Amino acid sequence: MKRLFIRTVMPATALMFFQLPSVAQNGVTGSAGVDIVSNYVWRGQDLGNVSIQPALSISYAGFTLSAWGSTGFTPDDTREADLTLGYSIAGFSISVTDYWFDGGPGYFHYGERTNHTFEAHAGYDFGFLAVNWHTNFAGNTGFKADGTKAYASYISVSAPFRFAGLDWDATVGATPWQNDFYTGGGDRFYRKGNTGGFAVCEVGLKAAKSFQITDKWEIPVFVHLVWNPSTENVHFIAGISI
Repeated sequence: MKRLFIRTVMPATALMFFQLPSVAQNGVTGSAGVDIVSNYVWRGQDLGNVSIQPALSISYAGFTLSAWGSTGFTPDDTREADLTLGYSIAGFSISVTDYWFDGGPGYFHYGERTNHTFEAHAGYDFGFLAVNWHTNFAGNTGFKADGTKAYASYISVSAPFRFAGLDWDATVGATPWQNDFYTGGGDRFYRKGNTGGFAVCEVGLKAAKSFQITDKWEIPVFVHLVWNPSTENVHFIAGISI
């Protein structure tokens, strides 16, 4: 997520990769896995170095409850723990996420001084194109230049395609109004002048390929090139994902 808190705000080089299989019982499915990333970049924001990112989810009748986290290897890397409740039908999806980072108030502090950010999301996947809108509505919502709450929002458009034997995804993401959450808020090079109005925060191109190790085991690998025009930064990421 981002660098919003106290330091306010939220992927891989290979080692081992682990996944627990999905289990179906009475229509309930579950999955668990781990990603290892060379650099934690989220919506154009630089949030850490090499990180381990576990994930766990349970789904039933279109509803999904999931947990996701990130832990780096240096004291400067933020620990993150997120919970999401979502619902999807056909291409339409909605969700609410609770993002939490260490480095400030403890996990169970939900008042005015908190390291939680609560975000609402709605989106539609047309197959050839996916459109998503995210808005912070409580907790650390982001701030305007005058110090008032910004309710920072993020819009993204992404398109998957296959080319040259690889699975690709092209993404453009932007924040529609003034805030310090995306226009530098999660970046080491944050400047107050970055809290302007509309700004493009992410232009990304991702390529993925699975490498067959045995008849029953393959390792999905991806590389991700991300530009952030609002902070004039670029990230080149490698990872193994599930």
